[in-house]
Amino acid sequence: MAKSPVNVTVTGAAGNIGYSLVFRIASGEMLGPDQPVRIKMLEITPALKAAEGTAMELNDCAFPLLDGIDITDDPNVAFSGCNFGLLVGSMPRKQGMERADLISANGGIFGPQGKAINDNAADDVRILVVGNPANTNAVIAAASAPDVPASRFNAMMRLDHNRALSQLAEKLNVPVSSVKKMIVWGNHSADQYPDISFCEVDGKPACGLVDEAWLDDYFVPTVAKRGAAIIEARGKSSAASAAAAAIDHMHSWACGTPAGDWVTAAIPSAGQYGVPEGLSYGFPVTSDGKEWKVVEGLEISEKTQSKIKFNADKAAAEIDTVKSLGIM
Repeated sequence: MAKSPVNVTVTGAAGNIGYSLVFRIASGEMLGPDQPVRIKMLEITPALKAAEGTAMELNDCAFPLLDGIDITDDPNVAFSGCNFGLLVGSMPRKQGMERADLISANGGIFGPQGKAINDNAADDVRILVVGNPANTNAVIAAASAPDVPASRFNAMMRLDHNRALSQLAEKLNVPVSSVKKMIVWGNHSADQYPDISFCEVDGKPACGLVDEAWLDDYFVPTVAKRGAAIIEARGKSSAASAAAAAIDHMHSWACGTPAGDWVTAAIPSAGQYGVPEGLSYGFPVTSDGKEWKVVEGLEISEKTQSKIKFNADKAAAEIDTVKSLGIM
C-alpha cells in the first residue's frame, strides 16, 4: 500500500541552504524512496517571489514523490500539520554584532516559530534547527512549544560529524565509508570537540593510525573552523554541505542508523556524560527510526571529559544570556 504524504516545512526556503535542501527532500533522499512529501516553504515576505521561483523549479523536476508545495510568510500556515521541520532561516552575525545581539535577534525568530509548531504541527513532529546559533536556537524553540516533547527539537551537528569523517578519511587515504563511530561533542561552534577515541577505520582503532600532534594541531581546529575557512575561500558560507548534513540527520532519525555505528546529533541532555540537563548538546547517538538514544557507558579520558565540560559551560552561558534577555 502506498504511503500517505507527510508535510515537510522548510524555513528560509529561498535561501542558499534552503535551495539546496528542497530538491533533495522532494527526490526522496531524506525520508526514503517510497515516502511522498508535501513541502511547505516559509519565507519572509520580501523573499516570497524567490520562493515561488524555487517552487517552479521543483515542479519542473517532476519528482514522483512530490505531492505539492505551499509557500507562505505565516508560520502558523507553514507548520500546519508539520511532520518534519527544518528551521534554516536565521539572522546571520554581522560585523560589530555581539553574541548577545545575535541571540536576541534569533530569539525573535525561533520563539514565534516554536509557538507556531506548538499550536499547529502534527503530534509526531520532528524539528531540526539548522540556523545558528543552532544549539541555543533549538532550546529557544523547544521552550516556546511546551506541548511538544523537547526531544523533538534537535540542533544540527551532523555537518561537524561529516567534516570530521572526511578529514580523517583524507588523512588515512580511505573512503569515508571506512570510518565508523565518530563523535563531535558540544556545540556547532568553534568550541566543539571532534573525538576519534572510539573511531574504527576498517575495523581498526583510529587512535593507532594517527598521532596526537596531528589530532590537536590539525584535525580538531580544522573541523571546528571549517565553516570560516569555506567563507574565506568562496566568499559565502557553507550551503550544499549544510543541506547534505540536514538531509543525513533527518534520514538517520526517520530511517534509523546502521548496526554497529552511530552519528552525532545535538539533542536535549538528560545528564549523560556530566552535561547539565536540558542543554542542546552534541552526543553520539543511534536511532531506531523513531527516537534518538545516546550511546552510554563509553570510557571517557580526562582530556575528553574536560572538553565536554568546557563545551557544556559555553552552552549553559548562552542559555543564561537567553534568560537574561527575557527570551525564555
